[in-house]
Amino acid sequence: QTSERMSLLVCPLLSVLFVLSSLLMNPFTEACSCALSHPQDAYCNSDIVIRAKVVGKKLLKDGPFGTMRYTVKQMKMYKGFNKVQHVQYIYTDASESLCGVKFDVNKYQYLITGRVFDGKVYTGLCNFNEKWERLTLSQKKGINHRYQLGCNCRIKPCHYLPCFVTSKNECLWTDMLSYYGYPGYQSRHYACIQQKEGYCSWYRGMSSRDKTIINATDP
Repeated sequence: QTSERMSLLVCPLLSVLFVLSSLLMNPFTEACSCALSHPQDAYCNSDIVIRAKVVGKKLLKDGPFGTMRYTVKQMKMYKGFNKVQHVQYIYTDASESLCGVKFDVNKYQYLITGRVFDGKVYTGLCNFNEKWERLTLSQKKGINHRYQLGCNCRIKPCHYLPCFVTSKNECLWTDMLSYYGYPGYQSRHYACIQQKEGYCSWYRGMSSRDKTIINATDP
């Protein structure tokens, strides 16, 4: 009986010690958590949107994990002329667990979005950063001009049915339902644009496949 009581005490104690040791070894394992965002929202909510090639990187020893400073060759600026005239460096946390983003050096052109603090451009995993070659034609057109036409609109995520728009400036974003995740068809091919009547609706524009204009509330 004594041994049974000891085992009942030891097992929960070992479980607690295991959990504590896991937390101590990996205190920031799941620290970075980002809400899903449509590329248009990422564009509208960013201070800076550029296309650039990363040509160098340097770890700056500031803070417990440091900051990674990427040197970029800016190809084009789509947004941020009033903040920075030309972007030379991109700053991000060195640790991915703290939402630091990793760029390949001298390999790809990237679309990079971020915020400006004290004249420096910062980005992270919660910003929209993607290899330029992986963007769809609609996303490239959105970045060039369409997304800015919808910055007064609100893209409303729909995670569970039923979902409804509650005002005329909303577009219902249903990628999470029909594609079981992100990115989905609306993210890759549609922009939420304000129409002449004041209503916002999904806009696809010209498609090389069907050569038609699709303008619908729920594509």
